[in-house]
Amino acid sequence: MSEQSLAEAASTPSAPTESASVRLASVDPSDLEPVEAGKAAKSVEIGDDCMVVDVCVDRYLWALYQRTPKEDTIKVRDWRRVAVKRKGKKVMVSRAFTRYVDQNFGWKDPKAAERVGLPMMDYVIGGMDRGFKLKLFRMLRAAEAAGLAPGITSGFRDDYRQSIASGLKAASNRSYHGGSLRGGYGHGLAADVVSVAGGTRDRRFAFSEKLWKWVDAHAKEFGIGRPYLGRDPPHVAPVDGAEYAKHNRDAPHVASTAKKAGVKKSKRVASRDRSRQGKRPRIVAVAKLKTNYR
Repeated sequence: MSEQSLAEAASTPSAPTESASVRLASVDPSDLEPVEAGKAAKSVEIGDDCMVVDVCVDRYLWALYQRTPKEDTIKVRDWRRVAVKRKGKKVMVSRAFTRYVDQNFGWKDPKAAERVGLPMMDYVIGGMDRGFKLKLFRMLRAAEAAGLAPGITSGFRDDYRQSIASGLKAASNRSYHGGSLRGGYGHGLAADVVSVAGGTRDRRFAFSEKLWKWVDAHAKEFGIGRPYLGRDPPHVAPVDGAEYAKHNRDAPHVASTAKKAGVKKSKRVASRDRSRQGKRPRIVAVAKLKTNYR
């Protein structure tokens, strides 16, 4: 089944089954490791005999997740005793120092999946919203065609998985990755995407920046954008969703809502002005004004 056929067939609900005749081309072992600088990762292909849309999409996204290194840099605050001068005397005080530490967070998803008794693919990919997965599939396939070598570092997260996440993050139950207040399993509306091109972390980050700019340029085309930009660059979400709208005034339904709000406000102002016509102005004593501003 071609990519176009997949996109068309996705409009018809279908229940994924493991027994279906489905084949996703195997990911080459070299894809599981970062490729050399300047080279793009091998594209993940979908077999022509892939007949079940949901299974094909899930396995494609899972292949991108598998090949992506789960590495990050986090801030660690250390406290040290240092000598300072105060009033001419040397005293010892505690001072906070921040350092950056590389971490591999590849153990977190397996631990969360094991905790709820799900296979890794069913947890990470299966927990995302179906409509969002289809948009993500289309976008990442197009990114591959553009030579950007996309990868996925994070998909669905339940409250526990969110609780062990590091750095800038939402409250455990409020994450759009799948927090319980957002609908939980099957309703995850966020993923983290990076580039797997480049032989070092610095090179992969440079390629990732190109990927993120490409996502920004094609957000309206594929219906997926980056809500936080520089604050959390890998994080993507539907542009018609609540998270994107909250942080972007140009989101589709935000613009229409703002327009309606502007009309209502103008009507309220006009109505208020009419009601004030004919009324005598109130005279307020200067002494009373002073007491109101204590």
